[in-house]
Amino acid sequence: MATPFKLKIITPDKTFFEGETENVIVRTTEGDIGILAGHINYAASLPSGPIKVKMDDGNYRLAAISGGVLKISKEGTVIIARAIEWGSEIDLEHARRSEEDARRRMQESKGKSNAEFERARMKLMRALNRIDVAQKM
Repeated sequence: MATPFKLKIITPDKTFFEGETENVIVRTTEGDIGILAGHINYAASLPSGPIKVKMDDGNYRLAAISGGVLKISKEGTVIIARAIEWGSEIDLEHARRSEEDARRRMQESKGKSNAEFERARMKLMRALNRIDVAQKM
């Protein structure tokens, strides 16, 4: 049995998760990493992507994170997320509508503002991540 460590996941609005876990798998801008107790100090930027948290019962719980930052220290791991939701709580139809809207906005912004196109692209990435996580439930 692995050694547990403290994990805290917060958003601007709430504490999403606070407790002990034995393992977290999260996507950083450099690639996916697994976090165990005793991990070296580390900080990273998090794009939209999946995150897996090993729960007390030994099973992993999957969530969709919409960007943020990760800090690992001897005191534990802290993730500050723009938004995050458990895969089991994602409204798949709403996520699909968001995908369609983002694709439409990308088409409409072609030849216009790069900022508009980039906002639409980021919205699309968030929607696709939510869809992917929800479909794995």
